[in-house]
Amino acid sequence: MNKVIGTVTTYHGDEHPYLRGHQVRIVAVLKNAAKPDIDVDGPDYDHIRDDEDLARAGGVTRDDRIEVQPWIEREDRFSFVTSDPRAVDLACFTNLPDAGN
Repeated sequence: MNKVIGTVTTYHGDEHPYLRGHQVRIVAVLKNAAKPDIDVDGPDYDHIRDDEDLARAGGVTRDDRIEVQPWIEREDRFSFVTSDPRAVDLACFTNLPDAGN
């Protein structure tokens, strides 16, 4: 099983310009949150904070968003505030398959 939660990677997307090029730490996977018209109260969405639960849910796909904390260099710590970029906008997930593939 690959470790995802706690991984530090770099954000390369455009949705969150303040994060571009910065290190972020993964704190959760928002399963299927990047799908159009997803119902976050429905059965297809899940907020996953554990690698074992993530493995049971099929791992990370292009349809997921990732909850991340940015690194604050001047304070030498990760932020308490999180953002939710698309999985494919993180360096560690650039070659993800579509869900079900």
